[in-house]
Amino acid sequence: MGTAGSTTSQNIRPAEHVAIIMDGNGRWATQKGWPRLVGHRKGAERVKQIVRAAPDLGIRWLTVYAFSTENWKRSTEEVLGLMSIFARYIEREADRMAAEGIRMRFIGDRSRLDTRLRDLMNGIEDRTKGFSRLNFTVAINYGGRDEVLRATRALAADVAAGRLAPEAITDQLISSRLDTADLPDPDLVIRTSGETRTSNFLLWQSAYAEYEFTPTLWPDFTPDELATILSRFGNRDRRFGGVATA
Repeated sequence: MGTAGSTTSQNIRPAEHVAIIMDGNGRWATQKGWPRLVGHRKGAERVKQIVRAAPDLGIRWLTVYAFSTENWKRSTEEVLGLMSIFARYIEREADRMAAEGIRMRFIGDRSRLDTRLRDLMNGIEDRTKGFSRLNFTVAINYGGRDEVLRATRALAADVAAGRLAPEAITDQLISSRLDTADLPDPDLVIRTSGETRTSNFLLWQSAYAEYEFTPTLWPDFTPDELATILSRFGNRDRRFGGVATA
């Protein structure tokens, strides 16, 4: 298995924007006979390691799926526990993010989140907005369909008010109204835990992304495995609807 230091030089076409569906925390804990929240806490520790390794692997944008619009269906105990983990992560990582030049931001509908968490999110976004060594984005209360719905409603309101002609709506204009308006589309989407679903994550943006599904549960996903996946990505011929290169 390759090391983080050796992969960048071997990766002919680096995946500059990597998006990860971090799946398997609950199963990891259950397999060990522990409460699901133990798995989520372990998963948060794994996020720290992957964020720390990402720049040395040639990643400039890292987007992770932390909490979907459907995750509210889980037990109240698990939801409240996850929100507490998110808040602690921001509090504990703010200084390191700033020290290492990492920009942190969030996508998703914040209206349902509690005031304390929203304040923490706003605070770290303001504190790190000038950094660019790594653009780290966390999707919280995010769903691809919800995102497209919100963007569509905003465009419809502009059309109704006479500010926008229907024929002026392009795919670029739609992209500009999404939560990811200032992010490039992902080159590579990784899902851990063995599931092979996209789970409503970056539906519009990942139209031409490469996908990698690994059986590894998220708490066991290491920087070395990420390096190996990136090495494989470098050998893929991305045609974007065209024909294979010679």
